[in-house]
Amino acid sequence: MDFQAKLEDLFRWRRDVRRFRTDPVDAGLIEHLVGMAALAPSVGYSRPWRFVRVDDPGRRNTVRGIFEHCNAEALSGYTGDRAQLYAQLKLAGLNDAPVQLAVFNDDGTERGHGLGRKTMPEMLRYSTVTAVYTFWLAARAHGIGVGWVSILNPEAVCRTIDVPPSWSLVAYLCVGLPIEEHADPELERAGWEQRENAAAVLLSR
Repeated sequence: MDFQAKLEDLFRWRRDVRRFRTDPVDAGLIEHLVGMAALAPSVGYSRPWRFVRVDDPGRRNTVRGIFEHCNAEALSGYTGDRAQLYAQLKLAGLNDAPVQLAVFNDDGTERGHGLGRKTMPEMLRYSTVTAVYTFWLAARAHGIGVGWVSILNPEAVCRTIDVPPSWSLVAYLCVGLPIEEHADPELERAGWEQRENAAAVLLSR
C-alpha cells in the first residue's frame, strides 16, 4: 500500500514545468533517466524512440524562434478574453531550462519487423510517446521537472537539429530543477481549463 500511495503521489506531482532554475543537471542523471525511458513498452519491441540532447546555443535559439513564431500564430486564432488569457500564459521554459531534449520517432525502423502495425501504423509513434511519459515520471521521481513544448513546427525543428529524414519529431522537452512545484495543473490555476469529473472520464457501453 505504501508503494501504491507513493506511485499515486508521483502521478499527481507529474506536472508540466515551465519555470526552471538555471542550475545544471548532472549529465549522468540525464543518461540514467533516458535509460529508464527505454523501459517503456513498444509495439513489436521496435523501440523507435530517439532522444537527442540539444546543447548548441545556435540551435536552441533557432528552436526558440520557431516557438515564438508558432505561438504568435496560435494567439491570432483566439479573440476577446480568451486571446487576452492566452497571451498571459507561460507556455515554455526554453529560456531557462538547462537541459533540452528533442525526442524523435524513427518512422523507418526495421526493428519489430512491422509486428502490430499493419492495421494501426500509428502505434510506432505511440510507442515513442510512452517513452516520453516514462522519462517524465522517472525525472519527477528524481526531483527533476519536465515541460513538453508542442507549439513548434516539427519539420523546422527536424531541419534545425539535422536528424535523418526518417525521423519525425514527437516531443521537445525542457528539463531541469523547477522553481516551484504544484500538484494542480498550471492551466487550471490560470483559468484556461478545468479538470473533468472522474465520472466523465470512464464511460461504459
